[in-house]
Amino acid sequence: MHRRDFLRKGSAAASLAATRKILEPLATEAKEAASDTSGKKAIAPIPRRKLGKTGAELSIIALGGVVLMDTEQSFANNLVAEAFDRGINYFDVAPEYGNAQERLGPALEAYRQRVFIACKTLERSKSGAAAELDQSLKLLRTDHVDLYQLHALTKMSELDQALGPGGAMEAFVAARQAGKVRFLGFSAHSVETALAALDRFDFDTILFPTNFVMFSQANFGPQVHARAREKHMGILALKSMAKTRWPASAKEHPHPKCWYEPCAMPEEAALALRWTLSQPITAAIPPGDEQLFRLAMDVAQHFQPLRADEEKTLMARAAGVEPLFKLGNA
Repeated sequence: MHRRDFLRKGSAAASLAATRKILEPLATEAKEAASDTSGKKAIAPIPRRKLGKTGAELSIIALGGVVLMDTEQSFANNLVAEAFDRGINYFDVAPEYGNAQERLGPALEAYRQRVFIACKTLERSKSGAAAELDQSLKLLRTDHVDLYQLHALTKMSELDQALGPGGAMEAFVAARQAGKVRFLGFSAHSVETALAALDRFDFDTILFPTNFVMFSQANFGPQVHARAREKHMGILALKSMAKTRWPASAKEHPHPKCWYEPCAMPEEAALALRWTLSQPITAAIPPGDEQLFRLAMDVAQHFQPLRADEEKTLMARAAGVEPLFKLGNA
């Protein structure tokens, strides 16, 4: 099944099982580093990092809209409120995520002036991108989004169309001039296409797979990161908790909103996210699975960079694993 169709057909995930024990050492360190005015120990909120040269500061993880897809509005309201209370100010969504925009808009309305909304479009034409942006603004109940991105650039032909005459970037630039968007970016699943995009337009951000299996087993990503850092861009991460593709025999699995097989819960998934957050990035978008997202909030709230021995353990688990993406898939 195509990943975009998969996202549209996702269903609600199970609640998070008890996973706190793997975070106890990190939580202890975090508690010792923060206290409230009464002298009682308190947990610091999820930390923030600068988004390249934009001047914005984002929480180190986002709430990805897929986690709200096909849920009740009350669920969306409660999860958004919890995420905001824990320090998340970065919210990512796209029209391809089913009814996620319809859920996120009302849930974020009370927080709009204090959060950063990133949206995307698969449209490659000027007229298509402009129309879809206006529809997203309506559904998100806002007059602007903070970041608008070309979504899932994979083929060079898509990039040529989007950046060519009558392409989506003409709509992006016009929207920025009109105050409908603040910053411009793209997401990609191809090293070759990402590098070409970085050379052909002065984007503010890139959203790209940043994953221990892909980096170590396919050399997929380091060269894109290096180019983006040279341009002082904000680097946002996808697939931080991914492991490999589901086996063809896996007709059912415990993470129905994940089109890929995620890392094993909870230890490996926590290590994988910490590996990604230990790279020179601004933030990561966890999978759109409630169980994995809740673990990601815990990891982020108690975040400590991955130690050398932990990285060695993680890379041993990556050895021989088939990565989701490889070089040359443009």
